[in-house]
Formats: sequence, structure tokens, C-alpha cells
Amino acid sequence: MADAHATPNHDYHLVNPSPWPLLGSISAFVMAFGGIFFMKHLTMGGLHVGPYIFGAGLIGVLYTMIAWWTDVTYEAQHGDHTRVVQLSHRYGMILFISSEVMFFVAWFWAFFDASLFSNEAIQYARVEFTGGHWPPKGIEVLDPWHFPLLNTLILLTSGTTVTWAHHALLNNDREGLKKGLLATIVLGMIFTCVQGYEYAHAPFAFKNSIYGSTFFMATGFHGFHVIVGTIFLIVCLFRAMAGQFTPKQHLGFEFAAWYWHFVDVVWLFLFSCIYVWGSWGAHIAHVAE
Repeated sequence: MADAHATPNHDYHLVNPSPWPLLGSISAFVMAFGGIFFMKHLTMGGLHVGPYIFGAGLIGVLYTMIAWWTDVTYEAQHGDHTRVVQLSHRYGMILFISSEVMFFVAWFWAFFDASLFSNEAIQYARVEFTGGHWPPKGIEVLDPWHFPLLNTLILLTSGTTVTWAHHALLNNDREGLKKGLLATIVLGMIFTCVQGYEYAHAPFAFKNSIYGSTFFMATGFHGFHVIVGTIFLIVCLFRAMAGQFTPKQHLGFEFAAWYWHFVDVVWLFLFSCIYVWGSWGAHIAHVAE
């Protein structure tokens, strides 16, 4: 009988039985169930249990993510991620980022559909909200050359620092890797703080405004991705401090860098289309008056 722990004669990694797919599915279902109860204000025995059910599911999802990625890190450290496995992981990350691109395409589509066809006769309900032009009458848009421009410079700089960290790792410069990662994390946090301040002082709201809803959905989801990317980089910093990355084995950091560059590129489109181009209509309307 063959030894179950013998060295495999192939380049593929056959994963061990894992509880995380089942636990993750159950937790996601519980979280969705709690979310429905919360949004519909449903009760059980007169008690609003939605937030509690949602919180329990969220804890389960977060625990599954941490535990599952810990297992993947363990596999990488013990040589299970061969060149063939790494190639498959890269394909997976490319497909994930592609799906994220299409996610943002939906929000850009919503913004451009509302702005370019603000007086569409068929969309009579939309005309009531827009007044037949864009931005809708009474909406004071944000100046793209203040905080939005500052955040653009911050993200472009962060793209440079994460590239610095990557090149430092390839050249086995541990200190350069740590400094580049730390600088990128700090810049990501500054971006989030600036965007939070901008949201708090925005002259329009999410509700009762087609401009506000399209603006906050597009830029807000991008802000969420910046937070996720920052957490991704923080994990990479701790792993770098633990010496888990080598010039030839650093998929975790490579994927974090890819994700961060994706976030940078999306912001450039947001800045160009929603902030700059979106403000031209307000400027033209002001001149016409």
C-alpha cells in the first residue's frame, strides 16, 4: 500500500479536507438572513434580531476568511505552491480583478446613463429628478481641484511606493520592502480620511438625488476597496516582518500589489469622469445663467 505522505510525482497540490467552505457558506447564509431581517425591520418575539443574526454571520465569514487564508499561507511556506500552482493562482487573481472591473463598469454605466440621457422622454421619472439637465438643478457639485485632486496625488504616490516595495523584495532588500509597504499603508489611510471628510461635508446627500446616489455608490465602493487593499497590505507587512516573503515566493504580496494598482486605475477614471467631467455641466449652467 502506498504511503499517503509520500512525495507526489506531479506539480499539483491536492488540498487536505477543509471545513472552511462549509462554514463560510453557512456564515454567508446567516449574514444574508440577518440582513433581510434588519432591512425589513422584522422581529422575532417582538425583538429586532436582525442586527444580531447579521453580526453572527459576519463574525463567521471573517473567521472563515482569516482561518482559510492562514491555511493557504501555511501551504505556501511548506512548498505546496509549485510553479504550476502559482500560475493557477495568478489566473484566479486575474479573473477576480476582471470581475471587479465589471463591478465598477456597472456604476460608471449608471452615472453616464443618468448624465448623458438626463432629458430622455421615456424616462419621465428621471426627468422629474434631473430637470432635464445634468447635474440636476439645485445640486452643488464638489470642486475636483481640491480634495479630489489631493486624493489623486495620494493614490498615485502610493502606487509608486508599493512598486518600490516590490522591487526591494525582488532584490532581497528587506528594509526597503518594509518601508515601501508602510508608506503605502499610511497613504491609503490618509486617502480614506480625506474621503471621509469630503463625504461629511458634501453639499448633497445619497437619498432623494440621482446625482448623489450615483456619486456615492461609485466613489463609496472605491473607498471600500481602498480599505480592503489597505488591510491586504497590512497583512503583507506583518508577513514581511516575519520573513515569509522571498524573491521567488511572494504571491501574497504580488496579489496585494496588483489589487492596489487596480484601485489606483479605477480612481483615475472616477476622478476624470465623475469629478472633472461631471463638474463641467454645472460650470456651463452657471455661465449660462
